Amino acid sequence: MLEGVIRSKAQTTPVPRLSWTPLRRVAGALLSVVFATSLVGCGLAVPTDPDGTLAGATGGELRVGVSPDPGLAEDDGDTPSGPVVDLVSDFAETINARPDWTTGSEETLVGMLEAGELDVLVGGFTDQSPWVDCAGMTRGYKTIEGADGRSIVFLVPLGENAFLSELETFLDEEVGS
Repeated sequence: MLEGVIRSKAQTTPVPRLSWTPLRRVAGALLSVVFATSLVGCGLAVPTDPDGTLAGATGGELRVGVSPDPGLAEDDGDTPSGPVVDLVSDFAETINARPDWTTGSEETLVGMLEAGELDVLVGGFTDQSPWVDCAGMTRGYKTIEGADGRSIVFLVPLGENAFLSELETFLDEEVGS
């Protein structure tokens, strides 16, 4: 009989159940805020340039290596010309920079890029470039005038992701992907 009374009370007094789903969502949101705040507090921005390529070029000098390639980049004297040269000149304007041109072979220019002497390389570089271990590269752009079906890329220093992101954003707007 006592057993029936206990069972009866248990059935008439429902115990509130805690749902974990809303708690998990709140906890996840709080952790995200804490993580994001810690990144901002540490001065980290994503993407970053460990060597400051974008900051160094903005409002100053954009050091450009040009590897001549017929239809894309020509070395006609003091200032190179061609569609990829024009694109870099236009990009430099968007960051208020003045291009400083260096013409040379791919190997020489990639060595200068690795040594921190250049900010970007242009020419007939494609997404199949053998320099992938030595330089960062933009996405391939087949719609650049003079590409002749090739997927043209621009090379940048390894790890300079803020600079790469800014350059790709510009190229996406100008020539698509």
